[in-house]
Amino acid sequence: MERSLWSALCCASLLLAGVRATYHLGTGDPQLIAAQSYAQTRNNGSQCMSRPLDLVFIIDSSRSVRPAEFEKVKIFLADMVDTLDVGTDATRVAVVNYASTVKIEFLLKDHFNKPDMKKAISRIAPLAAGTMTGLAIKTSVNEAFTEQSGARPRSRKISKVAIIVTDGRPQDQVEEVSAAARASGIEIYAVGVDRADMRSLQLMASVPLEEHVFYVETYGVIKKLTSKFRETLCGVDPCAMGHDCEHLCVNSNASYYCKCRNGYILNADKKTCSLKQVKVVEDPCKCEARLAFQKQSQAAIQQLTAKNILPVDSERLEHMVGRA
Repeated sequence: MERSLWSALCCASLLLAGVRATYHLGTGDPQLIAAQSYAQTRNNGSQCMSRPLDLVFIIDSSRSVRPAEFEKVKIFLADMVDTLDVGTDATRVAVVNYASTVKIEFLLKDHFNKPDMKKAISRIAPLAAGTMTGLAIKTSVNEAFTEQSGARPRSRKISKVAIIVTDGRPQDQVEEVSAAARASGIEIYAVGVDRADMRSLQLMASVPLEEHVFYVETYGVIKKLTSKFRETLCGVDPCAMGHDCEHLCVNSNASYYCKCRNGYILNADKKTCSLKQVKVVEDPCKCEARLAFQKQSQAAIQQLTAKNILPVDSERLEHMVGRA
């Protein structure tokens, strides 16, 4: 009787070990979990998983920008912050306000979370008077894009981006200072509103101009540019754009690769998946009918896995066997 019971326990224990090794019961593949979590983030939220940026907004608050219009600029900035992946190791944001004078509202090193950043934006007040756009660009290069102000070192290869929003013609020269800014590695987007001078926008912006110069008729519709900048600044998700993976698509920089769910292996085409072949080990316990029982049990588990039905909790099963 004792020998028979010992044989049964031995068989059950080996079976559980084989099933656990084959199907990783009670555990998950960290890479797949991360991939699924990333996909859910992309599908469920509007946040852009942008490449890290050192981003400086340069906003015109001259006399021609009425108070109500300036509030719409601030709403645009807050909406942009909402779409970005903000953080110490992600996108850092600064705001430079200008008219006849230039005021740095906050630096790249000042705020690393969205609530604080949006509060700082809400407190920005217009400066009035003239439109010294060239001075604003020069100040941004010399004071906002420096490492002392929170910009990452060149060795980190973090993109530096300036977005200029103006509704008028600059009262100073912008061509040379803009060229110097671009030569230093700053990508410039120019947004013109209403009476903005298109030639000046083109002199400021990076090339190709069709991708870096934007124009809207009024401040009332500037919010529409949020989605445009989101497409421009956010990294493209190849998986979201469409893929031919049978199971899981994993984003890998500008490309992707396919993965299979637990219990499956990737085929030679690197796209489709097949059930893992179960290797039946030699029976060290010499249990009668054990091999047949193992084959039937593992075949049943494969069917459950194929139907996405969770298998039996192996910890609980081992506990029950132990009690027996």
